[in-house]
Amino acid sequence: MPAERPPAARRGLASPAAATAGAVLTGAVFTLVGLLGFIPGITTRYGGMEFAGPHSSALLFGLFGVSVLHNPVHLAFGAAGLSVARAPRFAKPYLVVGGVLYVLLWVYGLGIHRSTAWNVLGLNGPDNWLHLGLGFGMLTPGSLLGTPRRPPDSDEAYGR
Repeated sequence: MPAERPPAARRGLASPAAATAGAVLTGAVFTLVGLLGFIPGITTRYGGMEFAGPHSSALLFGLFGVSVLHNPVHLAFGAAGLSVARAPRFAKPYLVVGGVLYVLLWVYGLGIHRSTAWNVLGLNGPDNWLHLGLGFGMLTPGSLLGTPRRPPDSDEAYGR
């Protein structure tokens, strides 16, 4: 007798494995970006990198502002994403909470004057818009992946 297939709600995009894969992919990208931020050439104006604040002139790919503090934030966020492979129940929250944090970072970046001490991470305009994209890029799959829904039993549907 062939093995019974799992219900549709447990396959495909609704499976917890899909959310885990999304979180691991996100974590891998953030880890790579965190590392690249410390490589001269990939990061232009490398000599102008400061620990934190608005005066760090280093630019990842010549576009995105980075600092000694900014890069480890990417590394930590990446490590968190990679670690959900060991605790899959955290994959969906990683994507959703991370997405919310990046949208909030976008709002923060819009609200601060970039040349003041409030700009702790050394954000610039391209960073800001990238954060918006990352936020929705994490919220969307975080909202769609890994939520298996089963139809109610007929007794539950009719209150029995």
